[in-house]
Amino acid sequence: MKALILVDLQNDFLPGGPMAVPGAEEVIPLANQLQGCFRLVVATQDWHPPNHGCFAANHPGRRVGEFIRLAKMLQVLQPVHCVQNTPGAQLAPNLLRTRINRIFRKGTDPAYDSYSAFFDLGHRQPTGLGTYLLERHVREVYLLGLATDQCIKFSALDAVGLGFKTFVIEDACRGLERRPGDVAAALKEMTAAGVTLVQSQALLTAPARLWKK
Repeated sequence: MKALILVDLQNDFLPGGPMAVPGAEEVIPLANQLQGCFRLVVATQDWHPPNHGCFAANHPGRRVGEFIRLAKMLQVLQPVHCVQNTPGAQLAPNLLRTRINRIFRKGTDPAYDSYSAFFDLGHRQPTGLGTYLLERHVREVYLLGLATDQCIKFSALDAVGLGFKTFVIEDACRGLERRPGDVAAALKEMTAAGVTLVQSQALLTAPARLWKK
């Protein structure tokens, strides 16, 4: 079986949000169209407690973009975003939800950040997504969403590591591109690890029987 993973299509990553990803709003219509190509669709949400260690506001004297050690790992400090049960953490209002089978939340432990849909950054705590997919005999996963050079990349690399044949729908993702070349470097790293890049049109124009297996 094939599964579609919608990564972090949340208000705080859309225009006007504290961690807005350039062009993020352009992903939503594609996400809605592509859901119809799959029997199994899941979504992820960043779901941070207010005291999360990745927030610069929780480290007096520190600023967004600075690095600290969090759980013995290098952590870039971020604006407060996707706090549990706040409007910013909710999925985009125009995202089709009737086809989403389950939502997996990440970044819930204040001591660990989690970019990947599957694990925290230290691979200490799984989100449950990997087990969920394996129990449903999923062999191929297709990822879209935000951001190419962060959560998409980490999710794709973990998917490969778990043994899934992994595809990233390139034109249905957008990147942060904090530094010029970040997105290109992320795509290169993913393909080197065995990820296949595809375009949405290839899925949308293929016979349904090929994608809904």
